[in-house]
Amino acid sequence: MLKLDRIDIRILHELQRNGRITNVELAELVHLSPSPCLMRVKKLQQAGYITGYSAQIDLAKLGPTLTVFTEITLKNHRQIDFARFQEALMKVEECIECHLISGGYDYLLKFVTGGITDYQAIMEGLIDREIGIDKYFSFVVMKSPFVKNHLPLKNIFKM
Repeated sequence: MLKLDRIDIRILHELQRNGRITNVELAELVHLSPSPCLMRVKKLQQAGYITGYSAQIDLAKLGPTLTVFTEITLKNHRQIDFARFQEALMKVEECIECHLISGGYDYLLKFVTGGITDYQAIMEGLIDREIGIDKYFSFVVMKSPFVKNHLPLKNIFKM
């Protein structure tokens, strides 16, 4: 496993903010010359720290959408029950986040759909598939004042 230093964290920080940055621009931001910077980026990719690059889409320009956070409680809590639920949920493209959490319920999910009817159909389909859902609660997002698409790596890792 690659041991990361302050410069590696800065490279990751800058790349998550702008995945299309040129190597020369990135090198300037992290105070390296271009060749060593590129070598570090390639090492970070090979070690699996960088898993891909993607475009950030302005959904509002595409049309109306609905974001829903859903709390799920399973009927049983055996490993096979969690695995069955997760496997079924992976097939639902509208579920963009799935978190196994502690507290009063088992999972916190995030769905983005074309509307409430679509969300309702997804949830009814999951219930009908009998994948172990005991109960669920839905929280419809009215407005998202901000959404950050990058993590504060320098603060998290104190570098």
